[in-house]
Amino acid sequence: MLSNPLLLWGATERHLTLASDNSSLHLARVIAQERGQYTVITEAGERSAVLSGKMLYDTTDISTLPGVGDWVLLAGDADLGVIQQILPRTSMIARKAVGMPPRPQVIATNVDTVFICMALNANFNLSRLERYLAVVWESGATPVVVLTKADLATDLEVQIAQVQSVAIGADIVTTSATDHVGIEAVRAFVREGITIAFIGSSGVGKSTLVNTLVGHEVLKTSHLRNDDQGRHTTTHREAILLPGGGVLIDTPGMRELGIESADVDRTFADIEALAEACRFGDCTHRSEPGCAVRAAVDDGSLDHRRLESWRKLSKEAGYAGKTSRQIGDEKLNRIFGGKSGAKAARKQFKEKERLRGG
Repeated sequence: MLSNPLLLWGATERHLTLASDNSSLHLARVIAQERGQYTVITEAGERSAVLSGKMLYDTTDISTLPGVGDWVLLAGDADLGVIQQILPRTSMIARKAVGMPPRPQVIATNVDTVFICMALNANFNLSRLERYLAVVWESGATPVVVLTKADLATDLEVQIAQVQSVAIGADIVTTSATDHVGIEAVRAFVREGITIAFIGSSGVGKSTLVNTLVGHEVLKTSHLRNDDQGRHTTTHREAILLPGGGVLIDTPGMRELGIESADVDRTFADIEALAEACRFGDCTHRSEPGCAVRAAVDDGSLDHRRLESWRKLSKEAGYAGKTSRQIGDEKLNRIFGGKSGAKAARKQFKEKERLRGG
C-alpha cells in the first residue's frame, strides 16, 4: 500500500521532501486548467486553486506560470488553495501561442512519454509530424508516434514506412478504434508513476483513444466533418488517473503548432549524420560546394521535402547561426531554469525509476 496517495500521481520522494521542508505549505499537482482557474490534487483530495498575488502580478514570462502536470506548493484552506511555488520540472511541452507578440504557452509539464497522434486518412502529414517530434524531443519527454484510424489508411504499409523514415528514434504504434487494434501496444507504455500526454491535430481520434484507455467516456468525441478533418472536442487540458496505473494528460487538438523551441538535430538525425561529410562545417546545404546533404537529395537517398522541412523548422526555432552549445544552454534555461535545475530534474527522474523498480 502506498504511504502517500500522491505517489499514484507521479510524486517522488524528492517532491515529498521539498514539501516537508515547507511545513506550512502542501504538495499538490495541477490536474486541470481553464481560463486561469486551476484544479489540483493533494494528499487530502481534489480542490480548486488560484495563483498567489506575487505569481500573478510579478511574472512576465507565461511559461513560468503553472501548467497541467506541474508539482506546486500550496497554501490556503480546504476550499481554495493558493499556489505559492512551482517545483522543478522534468519536462515542459510548449508552443507559441497566437497573438502579437506571440507568447509561449505551456501545454503540459513533467510528462514522461508523449503520444503524438496522427490519423492515416486525409490528416496524414509528415511535415506536421516532424514539427511535433521536434517539440517533444526538445521538451525532455520521450515521443511515441500513434497512427490512428488504420481502417481508413489509403496504403497502410507505405504510410508506416514513410513514418519510420522520419520518426527516427521513436516507437511507432498503429491503432484502429473501431476494432481496438493496437490499444494493448499503447497500454504497454503506461504504468504506475508514469505520466503520459496525447497531442495531435483535431479529429485524429485522441479522445476516442483516451476513453478506451480509461475504460469509459471521459472526453467527448465527434464525427468527422465533410473535409475529413474532425471537430474540436477537447477544449481544455486535464490530467486523469488511469485505473491500471499512470497519469494521462489530454490536450486540445491543435491544427497549427507554433514552434516555441524545437530539437531539430535529434528530429533530423539523418540530415545531421549526412552533414558530417560536408566539406564545410557550417554548411547551410544550399549552394556550398561539397555538400553531402544536397548530394543525398540528388541521388534520391534523402527526400527533398525532408530537407525543406529541416530548413523551415531550423529557421522557425531560431537556431540559425548558433552553436550546439548555445542551443543546449538555451534549452536548459527554458525547461529547467539552468544547469542546477536540470541536475534536480535528473535526480527526480532517477527517483521515479527507483520507485517503480526501473
